[in-house]
Amino acid sequence: MKTDHSCTEIDGCVPIKVGEKGIEAAEPITIHQVFKNTVSLHGDQPALVEYKGDEKHVITYQQYYDQCRCAAKSLMHFGVKQGVAVSIIGFNSSEWFISDLASILTGGVASGIYSTNSPQACQFIIEDSSTGVVIVENAHQLGKILQILDSCPKVKAIVQYKGEVKEEQKRDNVFTWTDFLEQGKDVTDADLDERIEAQKPENVCTLIYTSGTTGNPKAVMVTHDNITWTGRALAATADVSHTDRIITYLPLSHVAAQVNDIHSPLSVGASVHFAQPDALKGSLRKTLHAVHPTLFLGVPRVWEKIEVGLRSQMDATGGVKGAIGRWARGIGLEGGYSKQKGGETPFGWWFANKMVFETIKQKMGLDECRGMYTAAAPISKSTLEFFLSVGIPIFEVYGMSECTGPQTISREGMHRLGSCGAKMNGTEMKILSPDEDGNGEICYRGRHIFLGYLNNEEKTREAVDEEGWLHSGDIGKVDEDGFLHITGRLKELLITAGGENVAPVPIENKMKEVMPLLSNVMVIGDKQRFLSMLVTLKVKLNEEGNPTSDLADDVKPVLQSIGSAATTVEEAQKCDKIRQYLEDGRVEANKFAVSNAQKIQKFVILPVDFSVNGGEITETLKLKRNIVAKRYDDIICQIYAEAAPPAGAAAAAASN
Repeated sequence: MKTDHSCTEIDGCVPIKVGEKGIEAAEPITIHQVFKNTVSLHGDQPALVEYKGDEKHVITYQQYYDQCRCAAKSLMHFGVKQGVAVSIIGFNSSEWFISDLASILTGGVASGIYSTNSPQACQFIIEDSSTGVVIVENAHQLGKILQILDSCPKVKAIVQYKGEVKEEQKRDNVFTWTDFLEQGKDVTDADLDERIEAQKPENVCTLIYTSGTTGNPKAVMVTHDNITWTGRALAATADVSHTDRIITYLPLSHVAAQVNDIHSPLSVGASVHFAQPDALKGSLRKTLHAVHPTLFLGVPRVWEKIEVGLRSQMDATGGVKGAIGRWARGIGLEGGYSKQKGGETPFGWWFANKMVFETIKQKMGLDECRGMYTAAAPISKSTLEFFLSVGIPIFEVYGMSECTGPQTISREGMHRLGSCGAKMNGTEMKILSPDEDGNGEICYRGRHIFLGYLNNEEKTREAVDEEGWLHSGDIGKVDEDGFLHITGRLKELLITAGGENVAPVPIENKMKEVMPLLSNVMVIGDKQRFLSMLVTLKVKLNEEGNPTSDLADDVKPVLQSIGSAATTVEEAQKCDKIRQYLEDGRVEANKFAVSNAQKIQKFVILPVDFSVNGGEITETLKLKRNIVAKRYDDIICQIYAEAAPPAGAAAAAASN
């Protein structure tokens, strides 16, 4: 089945390969067709719900559709059409959703920009995507665009959707959201309908800029059919319906949030509730209690923060209540693993669930949630087991921008802790050139595979072969039950001086699992005699979300247990007890290495934790290894410049 994914233009398209049965045979339709169908079925039901203080503002599906049409007319007024992009930067809001869909209704494309992007990064995306209109959240984001506006001549208008425009930022082409909506009065319904009717399912409608661990991001061109098919397939696989409630707070410039928050709910009429901008700084808990979501997606950092809070409460509970809690967690873990394999729950499960697990879910605001998911980055086994022990199985989802989000999904009845689940209905998956353990590159194909990278034919042909298989660059294997296990990345493979290939990610995850004091770990040792690691400690964040030098509150129990009085990273670097803790952890984690060459021999504590603003990790928390390696080149050189230990000592170290 040869296919052509060599298209690199926004106004290009390729034929859709429709299957013969099931979701593969679903009729190709546009986003507008999905929208109209949902409005006809659920027009009076809540679509978007925002919380302002104690007030709840509800937009029904009919109102949602009408407001998208109004915004689309204004975009048309400023020349948005096929081949023209609308860039959107800011925190999740109804205006973000409306701007995205309105861009698509005009025949143009929607292009999200991470709110943490620098002015220069914004400029690259605006120029690369041929953006005609930029939608910004507030004065801060507007300031970024104004800095680079002279270098972006195609931009005809900038719209600020929160607050009034500051006097010093006013320009003739800068509008408030209200003023912007007034601009489309010269565009008729017939003009807009003509644009809508001209759209085809194979047309590009969205650009997803990959966060990129090296160089500038690539623009993933996603079509109407990519999105509408994936939205329907995801809803069918995860059993999403119009009765579901979803919270949106993850960056909408990322494919996971776009599909999970915008398009999957749109395909079935589910309601989407907006968290506050400081959701990840603590207010998410309040939103959870206000919404009681039925489905909830959290990146690993979110689940880790919830885990820390729950653990501290449990550790502080003594007496009979504390004893019952510890007993229940043992029952929960045993029963959770048994249920995954279709087995029975142990004696006492009903009591543990009724007295402990349900109480915990109520305190979290997840008492009505039937599906709790994690995606975008690896999550530790210890975190997964903690939640399993309190009756909360967390379902992993795996995919990438190039397949419009999901490829494999864990769900009730199809769940194995530590795996990413089974392939999504209607897709194909294979392991390319597996080794003796079954590990190889993960490849997949289906109607969710993107059209190509904008203006980058070479990278497009590298990603998708002539048979339509997307080469993920991820290494993994599929077990006997069809569950996918990720074991590394091709581009992240280290090759030691002895010629052994080493996947660093599993090693890094094991180190963090064994040593909860650690925030980030980067394994080094490419072309070297042995592996080492650069580590950072968990610290407090300032108001801008940047790491400070103060150690985080949640590591205090660890520090107390080892007798360390350190309160800052500087003190920790000099603390013998912390170094011994890390040394013991290194030895413990090395016990799980598959060979001596994959054991860590040395470590260095870095002075600053990794962060998005610092440039060491992407917005989706992927490690920028080349950036870290360049930044700490002197430390790395020092590690490998030191004399090797004596032969006997080296042999002893290898055994650890």
